[in-house]
Amino acid sequence: MLPMFLGIVDQTIVATALPSIGQDLGSVERLSWIMVAYLVAITISAPVFGLLGDSFGRKRLLLVALGSVSFFSVLCAFATSVEMLALGRFAQGLGGGGLMTLSHALIGESVPPRQRGHFQSYTASVAVTASTIGPVLGGVLAEGFGWQAVFLVNLPVAAAAAFLVGRLPAHRAPAENFRFDYAGVILFALTVTSALIAMEQLQDLASLSIPRFMTLIGVSLVLLPLLIWREQRASQPLLPLTLLGTPAIWRSDALAFLHGACMVSLITFIPIYLCVVHGTSAAKAGLVMLPMTACIGLGSILTGRLVSETGRTAIFPSIGLTLAALSMLTFAWLSPSLSTLAASIMLGVTSFFMGSVMAVVQITVQWAAGTHHLGRAAASVQLSRSLGAAFGTALIGTVIFMIINLAGSDAASMLSDLLGREEAALAAVTPAIRADIAQAFRAGFLLIGALAALAAALACTLPLRRV
Repeated sequence: MLPMFLGIVDQTIVATALPSIGQDLGSVERLSWIMVAYLVAITISAPVFGLLGDSFGRKRLLLVALGSVSFFSVLCAFATSVEMLALGRFAQGLGGGGLMTLSHALIGESVPPRQRGHFQSYTASVAVTASTIGPVLGGVLAEGFGWQAVFLVNLPVAAAAAFLVGRLPAHRAPAENFRFDYAGVILFALTVTSALIAMEQLQDLASLSIPRFMTLIGVSLVLLPLLIWREQRASQPLLPLTLLGTPAIWRSDALAFLHGACMVSLITFIPIYLCVVHGTSAAKAGLVMLPMTACIGLGSILTGRLVSETGRTAIFPSIGLTLAALSMLTFAWLSPSLSTLAASIMLGVTSFFMGSVMAVVQITVQWAAGTHHLGRAAASVQLSRSLGAAFGTALIGTVIFMIINLAGSDAASMLSDLLGREEAALAAVTPAIRADIAQAFRAGFLLIGALAALAAALACTLPLRRV
């Protein structure tokens, strides 16, 4: 749980420290590199650690990942420019990508299938807690001790995690005749990097460079067939297509993709919706979102316990996502006129039902992969969720901006400022502009509800019904 907490909190803890970093290091226009570099790195390294963990032992590789995160956290703390910090964040993310993948795989290695739901529910709660506490902790540390503390705080957590991981029994997998898939890793890294940067740019239509965006998409589309061709011929592929083509695994990965798209886009755009449509402060928006972040943890814990007690799996996300989609669609339709209390309650209900997904996904993937491929199977889930989060956020942001632009008001530039955390733009919000933005968010939330409905239909087709 500690390595998993560290891997997730590092994704969000820097966000609230960016203003302090910009004041100290300058190059404000490049601050986004610090966030994007980590996202790209963890997405690339997750399957690499999965492969190496399957071949050389997951406990050993988890200790390597913890050591890498600690070392590069120190380098980040001593960075003297934004470019140096972004490079350090990329290196830090290369280690961070192994933390969640190897932690999930170690659970599958150590716990019988029937009991995995119980433990996977705890990991889901850790993920939600880390995502929630990260921005708060980052702001407190940056204000009280300087932005360098945001990185140095990793050291005691990583040390405690390494001590606990060191007590685990080692289950070393045979590594005879191991051949690392260098070409596959390079093609995968280039494909994922191009796609993620393109989707990241798509979130801010006001400053989008169409030629650069199309170039990045073109590079991804050209490299993807080459990656598939390479993985079909590698003796030990980074992404074993025969494994990923198993119905239980590709459907679970698709479910993780849709789940990431729904949850991360909600977490991204709900604060802006609350600030603009309801006129709430940033602090109050955080309070309104508390039921949302708490209830997904409760839903995950309850689902994991029910799986362990009953042995049933797919029924929980099938029912949970159906109810989540209905709740989200209702929230979307009523969103322009909801009170903050009603919005908070409805978001909590939606998140509770969304909590029925990840434990079942991990159990299904680990069951289908078998003992020798646990790492790569767990990595496929993390990869799918990361790509889904980037895709969902870009898609919802695009829909919101397009509808506001079609309204022909000044709301588009204002919302761009809000997305850039320039909250002074709130003072210029008129009732007409507020109404335009409210309608745009309604469309975005309706799309999230549609994605949840698609996920519910997919959950009904999961092959594993009982363990």
